[in-house]
Amino acid sequence: MQKKDIDWSKLGFGYMKTDWRYSRIWKDGSWQEGGLTDKAEVTISECAGALQYAQTGFEGLKVYETKKGEIVAFRPDLNAERLQRTCDRLVMPKISTGDFIDALDQLVKANLGYVPPYGSGATLYIRPFIYGCGPVIGVAPSPSYEFRMFCTPVGPYFKGGVKPIRIMLSDYDRAAPHGTGDIKAGLNYAMSLYAGEAAHKAGFSENMYLDAATRTYVEETGGANFIFITRDGRKVITPKSPSILPSITRRSLMVVARDYLGLEVEERPVRFDEVSSFAEVGLCGTAAVISPVGQIHTKDGDVDVPSGMQEMGPVLTRLRETITGIQMGEIEAPEGWIHRIC
Repeated sequence: MQKKDIDWSKLGFGYMKTDWRYSRIWKDGSWQEGGLTDKAEVTISECAGALQYAQTGFEGLKVYETKKGEIVAFRPDLNAERLQRTCDRLVMPKISTGDFIDALDQLVKANLGYVPPYGSGATLYIRPFIYGCGPVIGVAPSPSYEFRMFCTPVGPYFKGGVKPIRIMLSDYDRAAPHGTGDIKAGLNYAMSLYAGEAAHKAGFSENMYLDAATRTYVEETGGANFIFITRDGRKVITPKSPSILPSITRRSLMVVARDYLGLEVEERPVRFDEVSSFAEVGLCGTAAVISPVGQIHTKDGDVDVPSGMQEMGPVLTRLRETITGIQMGEIEAPEGWIHRIC
């Protein structure tokens, strides 16, 4: 299919309506047959479970055109599994991994013209979500649900691409944690919006959240996980906490660091007072991939990361180049990481 007339180099991380999306309804105790629709709007009851009790959850993944011209997705089975955990936590019916992948394949094949070309720096972002669409006034699960999946071509998540960003230590706690004990469900981001907007208005790209109990340990930002590089450049450390979103990108980066780059990896609680001792600080996630942090603002003064505000540090650069090389088909991927769509 011919590519759409889009200036791929100027894309930001925003929504662009594409031609098709996937929809499937759950009612009377089972999933109905799903399929593609050209309708980008949804119509639900004013008493829908999603509106009354926020019974909704979503995922995010990306589709790429590889060096060989293939269209692929990066570890979509893990997105399906994470959405299933969200559904368990929010008492919603689950979409099987097979049905999730089938919806993804249908969606992407119907919108091939929106897949950014290899080497453009842009990707096709996929947003699967499920919500309670049936009316419910008492505190109870919705009687019906819709699973939808749409796509939109996107550029870098942070302005400036891989240039280091400034973040601020948040004064607020996340009122709605991403993870809940062993369930680790991806929940609602709405409670982080207030703090996020406060950071943006103050001129910062993101918030750094600390644990709510002691405000001692680093957790994550509003939209990404942290990774830290030790001064000797030999170890990659990522915070461990039951309330951190179980990032697929972070988990993949730990494998890349260990198996491709020969680095030590460690997942453990990270005290905020340790951060100044690291050589490099990065944010990672589906949207951000890896974005370097150059400075962390606090009320007691700024923490300047040694790698600086000019460019991404050497270890983060190698990590980013390797994982994007895997995604783009330039580097051989571990078995099962790349799902070929067409």
